Amino acid sequence: MLFPKGFPDLCGYRDSDGKFICIEVKNKTGRLRHDQEQFAVMIKNYPVLYGVARSVEDALKIVEETND
Repeated sequence: MLFPKGFPDLCGYRDSDGKFICIEVKNKTGRLRHDQEQFAVMIKNYPVLYGVARSVEDALKIVEETND
């Protein structure tokens, strides 16, 4: 399966409500590439939990997000 350019590093779903989760992993100083920025803009049009995680705590916040 081929994913589009900019597709996040981690993806899955939250069992409690079936929400799709996409997480882009970056280190403390890492920046999004242009294609990753474009993906982030596009995915906001869908009921997806998306975010950039620079730590385990960041990733947990994304997974636990409640945007209805």
